[in-house]
Amino acid sequence: MKGRALITGGAGFIGSHLADRFVAEGWSTEVLDDLSSGKRENLPPAVRFHQLDVRSPDAARLASSGFDVVVHLAAQMDVRRSVADPRFDADVNIGGMLNLCEAIRSAMGKGPITRLVFSSTGGALYGDTSRPPHAETTGKDPDSPYGVAKLAAEQYLGYYSRIHGLETATVRFANVYGPRQDPHGEAGVVAIFCQRILANRPLTVFGDGMQTRDYVHVRDVVDATYLAATHAMPPVGGLDARAFNVGTGVATSVVEVAETLRRASGREAPIEFAPKRPGEQQASFLVVNKATTLLGWRPRVGLEAGLADTFAWFAARESQSTPSLTASQRPS
Repeated sequence: MKGRALITGGAGFIGSHLADRFVAEGWSTEVLDDLSSGKRENLPPAVRFHQLDVRSPDAARLASSGFDVVVHLAAQMDVRRSVADPRFDADVNIGGMLNLCEAIRSAMGKGPITRLVFSSTGGALYGDTSRPPHAETTGKDPDSPYGVAKLAAEQYLGYYSRIHGLETATVRFANVYGPRQDPHGEAGVVAIFCQRILANRPLTVFGDGMQTRDYVHVRDVVDATYLAATHAMPPVGGLDARAFNVGTGVATSVVEVAETLRRASGREAPIEFAPKRPGEQQASFLVVNKATTLLGWRPRVGLEAGLADTFAWFAARESQSTPSLTASQRPS
């Protein structure tokens, strides 16, 4: 057994894939999730599951109970909800982080040294005031409460690292997509488009569709996060010292995603345009050289292959959920 790991938000899209990885690597793996969006069935049987809110005293007690690694993925992740209710967004995304930091700080010296890995945003963090691609040291000027809260949480993490000696790392994700992403509620455009194609519905594009994102497959994100949790870190320093962008370094427009998915599906789903959404960033893609140099990580899943893989997963799930007709139900 390599050690004991806790993944908050571990029943969700990214977290469940990361739980699979930790289990496969031989870790004693536990997951904290309130199941507001995660699904218990996403998790492998070997995982010990705790249904808790990351802001709760019980979550703090769990985090302080002697983990070698805590990967903090639990979050309010919907940019639109953060615009509509910034206080709730801050409560979850800053309050949840502080709950874990205080818990781990209080337990220092009583067990193993715990590395806290924080999942931040590589898209919303840098904002539109600087031209992409964005390196880790690019100025931060978020255009949404979600991005503001993630930046504040990173700054708190830096404080705990420099002043209290917490062992930390930050992974700044680009736009993650792949199997298990939920197309309902908060979701990336890839999951939503897959569902709409399978339902024979139009693909809704907000604005002119030329806004760009850095679309990175969940398998690459898991690889980078696992390395950030287990690899030697550079010395403690400023905000960006132990932060790593996780993306592909390639800018892709929303329209290009729609067209690539249509090719992967073999279907002619029409594209409809809708008004631009408030708080939506117009251009974002990342420089990922630091993760390559210091962690030995690089993205390996190309967009065409990744979107085809993702659509195939959604199509398989759709076919499994559609009951087969009995002989009496089949049309004559």
